[in-house]
Amino acid sequence: MRRSSVRNDGSRGRIALLLLGCVAILGVISARLVTLASAPAVAASLYAASPQDDVQAARPDIVDRNGEVLATDLATASLYAEPRNITDVDEAVDLLTREIPELNADKLREELSTDRGFIWLQREVSGRKREAVHNLGIPGIGFLTETKRFYPGGSTVGHIVGHTNIDNAGIAGMEKTIDGGGLSALQLTGLARKGRDLAPVRLSVDLRVQHAVRDELSRAIERYQALAAIGIILDAKTMEVVAMTSLPDYDPNDPAQALEEVRMNRAMAGVYEMGSVFKTFTLAMGLDSGIITPSSRIDARGKLQIGKYAIGDFHGKNRVLTAAEVFQYSSNIGSSRIALMLGPERQKAYFKSFGFLDRLESELPEAAMPLVPSSWPKITQATTSFGHGISVTPMHTAVAAAAMINGGIYAPPTFYPRSEAETMRIGRRVISPQASQQMRALFKLNGEEGSGRSALVPGYSVGGKTGTAEKASKGGYNKNKRFNSYLAAFPIDDPQYVVLVVLDEPKPEEGKHYATAGWNAAPTVANVISRVGPMLHVEPRFPENEAVERAITVAYQE
Repeated sequence: MRRSSVRNDGSRGRIALLLLGCVAILGVISARLVTLASAPAVAASLYAASPQDDVQAARPDIVDRNGEVLATDLATASLYAEPRNITDVDEAVDLLTREIPELNADKLREELSTDRGFIWLQREVSGRKREAVHNLGIPGIGFLTETKRFYPGGSTVGHIVGHTNIDNAGIAGMEKTIDGGGLSALQLTGLARKGRDLAPVRLSVDLRVQHAVRDELSRAIERYQALAAIGIILDAKTMEVVAMTSLPDYDPNDPAQALEEVRMNRAMAGVYEMGSVFKTFTLAMGLDSGIITPSSRIDARGKLQIGKYAIGDFHGKNRVLTAAEVFQYSSNIGSSRIALMLGPERQKAYFKSFGFLDRLESELPEAAMPLVPSSWPKITQATTSFGHGISVTPMHTAVAAAAMINGGIYAPPTFYPRSEAETMRIGRRVISPQASQQMRALFKLNGEEGSGRSALVPGYSVGGKTGTAEKASKGGYNKNKRFNSYLAAFPIDDPQYVVLVVLDEPKPEEGKHYATAGWNAAPTVANVISRVGPMLHVEPRFPENEAVERAITVAYQE
């Protein structure tokens, strides 16, 4: 037993010595790594795979649905220093600040006087300054190649593509989405570097259409002296976002602009009381539930009294209206009566199915949560029926409208290409095909005989609904400040696209007395459709041509 104990003690001693040796070796290796990391070549390799590679990991190009480049990487030089290798700090400071005046001399002197192995002095130095500093030949001063994100379209697609930070990491828009979708992991493993091809990320957006929408909104802001404007075009059958503009916008090449509140993405990050365009959804609820038909008679005389509140109509007909006329004449009273017939639970259930009670799901990270009532008394049922007392994003409105006229199928919007079959797979039915057909008829009626007449475009059958929402102010609503919109679809007999235009606080044109949506938002939609229709390959149809085609067909059959 004693002999065994001695043998075990000896084994334990050898194991202890071995462990101490391993710790010592690891300590030497760690110290050596720290020393090497301070050297410029290794410092650079912390950022790049080789001296010729970009310091930062590469990003894939972002392209539109036709392959037009929306975002790409460019090489840029960044100035660094190795303070421990600088022999004359004062001379280095004097020479560097002479060529790059924006460098702070005191801060630079302090940084160069340390014993550090690597520090950045300035990122993204221009070619002229790079050459000038290089020619100085200062020991311990050099350049590393980085990648800088460049957006050829500038402001045109700023709110969609977003932007990156100084380290080329996506922090807004689709750039941020791409990082979250696996790019960051590729970069960390070194699989996303210069020289390694990354497949471009294709979006559903059409740059040509986007430019046309932005251009027409810019003109509308100037023409109607509006504070801001929003424009959205959706594929009604796939919910693809073909265009989305919010003005004022920002240039992602100058991302500091995005911090200005006035340049926020109002299409998805702002919530608003959308006004009478919400009658679209109230009529759809009534038709789908079966409580009304287009010919149902609804009393719109006088005022609708609900407790201490009285609801009236703007230029009301003061008579009994059919449900179709409630839509055509935009009757608040008629819409309220339909909502009251539905009851609070059914109304809320429809709002839920239309997406109005939840944050909108899409690839774009900037999406606001709707502001919905905490309780649902009769006055809330009434006001929400015509778009007051509930605030949603314009994109909420456009997507729900697509479901109203595409046969009744709701699916979340997408900024990536999506097929109609995929939409049907992930979508859900929110109204019946019959109710959707009736809504198309109501859109057509209002577009041709109601407040949407100024949105008519020769050759294209445009239907829609206007909305003129008085803006909330302290103590109530301001009659002189409006949030105007026109929610349209074309061609309305078989809708391919939904178009929503919103103008914030438009003013009456000179010589005109009105600034309601029919006078500004609807004409702007007409201008947009007349430009983008051909781009979207929507064939214009003229009645006289159709008559000739029918005659030829009959003659051929005979």
